[in-house]
Amino acid sequence: MVYIIVLIVGLVFGIHFYRKSQRRSVKPFPKHWRELLNTHVLYYQKLPKEKQPVFEQRMMQFLSEVYIDGVDVEIEDLDTVLIAASAVIPVFGFEEWHYSNLSGILVYPDNFNEDLQFGTGDSARHIGGVVGNGRFEKQMILSKKALHHGFKNTTDKQNTGIHEFVHLIDKLDGATDGIPERLLAHQYSIPWLNLIHKEMEAINDDKSDIRAYGGTKQAEFFAVASEYFFERPDLFKRKHPELYDMMVRSFKQPIKR
Repeated sequence: MVYIIVLIVGLVFGIHFYRKSQRRSVKPFPKHWRELLNTHVLYYQKLPKEKQPVFEQRMMQFLSEVYIDGVDVEIEDLDTVLIAASAVIPVFGFEEWHYSNLSGILVYPDNFNEDLQFGTGDSARHIGGVVGNGRFEKQMILSKKALHHGFKNTTDKQNTGIHEFVHLIDKLDGATDGIPERLLAHQYSIPWLNLIHKEMEAINDDKSDIRAYGGTKQAEFFAVASEYFFERPDLFKRKHPELYDMMVRSFKQPIKR
């Protein structure tokens, strides 16, 4: 455990000083990544052809602003593509977006526990991603296994990458509280709160198909519902039309499949 914590802290500080000492330019989109997007990212596949180059450019802009490093795992092209896609999907409706509260992403090979430990023989390894606080402020930790699963299974209404980037969006106003003030006009805050409390009550009464974790607190509801919204928009619109309309308004992008 001590080794892992020391390694993570070292990587965090390394990322911090890298960011301060070097301005990274936006690189051209690698052409071979297009096949990875077409194979693994349904959202990209469903975009109009004229929008796909915009998505690619937004990915490269994001990658010029953050550093991605692996902890006991090699970062492959597909890892980078899926992370960048996770970042761009929720904010693609905005002409320009910068995650000012993110400096770097650490990728673990597998899920981890509350102490950020991973490895065999630990049944408490249930965390697929986390947005850091304290000494890990402006950092995200993602499980490679969970990241890939989120894009591999397009019917389970779950996507760890999108979930964690929605937490970052929520956190931009200073509080991870499930009220996306950077997305939602002020006059919709009360209707949004009323709506999510109604939906959370339905989850906790076992009367909703939104994942149970969304019933634990407002911030998790926002992230879990967003996963569903982007993964299964057709079903989400049919099952939760009022919530769907509110999220279309928030993310500024009607999702059609």
